[in-house]
Amino acid sequence: MSAAPRKPALPAGAALLLDLDGTLLDFAPTPDSVTVPADLPATLRRLRDHLDGALAIVTGRPIGDVDRLLGDAPTAVAGEHGAAIRHTQGAAIERADLPPMPPAWIAAAERLAEAAPGVLLERKAASFVLHYRRAPECGPALLAALRDLMHDDRFTIMTALLAWEVKPIGADKGRAVDRLMACKPFMGRTPIYIGDDVTDEDGMRAARGLGGEGWQVQQVFGSPAGVRTWLAKTDNQTRRPKG
Repeated sequence: MSAAPRKPALPAGAALLLDLDGTLLDFAPTPDSVTVPADLPATLRRLRDHLDGALAIVTGRPIGDVDRLLGDAPTAVAGEHGAAIRHTQGAAIERADLPPMPPAWIAAAERLAEAAPGVLLERKAASFVLHYRRAPECGPALLAALRDLMHDDRFTIMTALLAWEVKPIGADKGRAVDRLMACKPFMGRTPIYIGDDVTDEDGMRAARGLGGEGWQVQQVFGSPAGVRTWLAKTDNQTRRPKG
């Protein structure tokens, strides 16, 4: 990843494309135990309105998780690494044409999680994740078991932070950015993508390819708290009286 400016400013005519875990929210032992700071949704809503609606969440989580955590703060949500996209609140979810996950793989993943205390299986519509945050010593063995299991070049194992995700090839955050930026209210704006790990690199590349920026959390902001501080300051600046 290439470094972005240390103290970035939101350019005029920007579209904000934000990862969720590790970017807006601090990591937690399990996906369901994350905490949403009380002021974050309101900050996002004000920035969304300032950007004429051009604020989206691009995440590996299902869209329903984003609704539960952030409510109506984002205009659009790309979930499951772009396998599911909802362009506006209340709109139908657009799903990529992807091969179904073999049931035998899911059953094997369930057995792997049951056999390793601290490992959590997360099911999604088009993929599954084995989280080993509470059992980091299990990471290499889980990866080896998944590699032995998979014999279908339509699928891939994606590296995440202390997790392995098995997903179909054909959905990634770069394609999600391209789809979002092709539609209003994002069309014609400068995409600013903020993310924290390897799963966000495709989104950053897509944003740069469209003339925008990709900002890596650790390099630019230091932590999710730094991202939230920057968002709050940007919000305050947009509301500051001119003159």
